[in-house]
Amino acid sequence: MSFNTSASISERAVLPLWACLLLGVVFIAAGIFILGDVILATLVSTVIIGLCAIVGGLFEIFHAFWTKGWGGFFLQIFLGVLYVAGGVVLVNQPVVGSLILTYVLGLVLLISGFVRLYLGVRFWSQLGWLLSLSGAFGVIAGLVILIGWPASGLWVLGYLLGFDMIFQGVGWLCLALPTSNRVPA
Repeated sequence: MSFNTSASISERAVLPLWACLLLGVVFIAAGIFILGDVILATLVSTVIIGLCAIVGGLFEIFHAFWTKGWGGFFLQIFLGVLYVAGGVVLVNQPVVGSLILTYVLGLVLLISGFVRLYLGVRFWSQLGWLLSLSGAFGVIAGLVILIGWPASGLWVLGYLLGFDMIFQGVGWLCLALPTSNRVPA
């Protein structure tokens, strides 16, 4: 079995105009709704992440019984239990969970920003200024989150989710712009 990975976007299945417009409007409306109460959106997101961690941890524990060797078995059981325990904390204590998730997000943005800054400067001729600019934004975002923590833990995830939804909607609306090979509605 082979996959055609060289197909361009225009060769792939294209949604009809009405579907792109509908998705765009729904995503933008959802983003605006989320931005209406970012604290609630943060807490709901934390609970959903916790539920996903619990389900993933249970599957990890279940899958451990199909591993070969005791080392892999105990490692998968341990990781599954960690996922379940973390998920239970996020579901039962969503405020504390959102604080933890936001702090980790701030650290990840800060560290990845510094790495992108370093790589952008180190490989300037190949990667150019864009990677350095991306790194600078990562460092700034990480610092804003960490300096404002713990208060930022109650709104950052909600804002990110809301703006992501709005940008997704704008992306779908851009796909609805007229093209020569659009499938008629």
